[in-house]
Amino acid sequence: MSTKTINITYWVLTALLALAMAADGFGGVTKQQTGVIVLQHLGYPIYFMVIMGTAKLLGVIAILQNKYKAIKEWAYAGFSFTFFGAIASRAFVGDAAGELIPPIIILAFLFVTYYFWKKFNQLKPTE
Repeated sequence: MSTKTINITYWVLTALLALAMAADGFGGVTKQQTGVIVLQHLGYPIYFMVIMGTAKLLGVIAILQNKYKAIKEWAYAGFSFTFFGAIASRAFVGDAAGELIPPIIILAFLFVTYYFWKKFNQLKPTE
């Protein structure tokens, strides 16, 4: 894969991930009705939306920057925990298999984005 392809792929995937997480984070901070219904269904307290929404917004900032790699690693880990938690929560309350598919797809997308971040970092000289 060429340097240009890796660079473009990394930034496109990262931008898409950031947009999705920013929208979800904003929905959590503002306690959107759809999120409230899902959290009640899963048995979580509503204030958890604000905590997770804030964490997602901070995670977006972390994945868009390339200076502090450890913080970026933690953001990717946090997003991974979020999606693993979503999959487990849906499974534990007995939701249909179809309800597990969206967080699985987003988790896979997250892993692909992470892979391209690592490839992108290999292109840059070490500091």
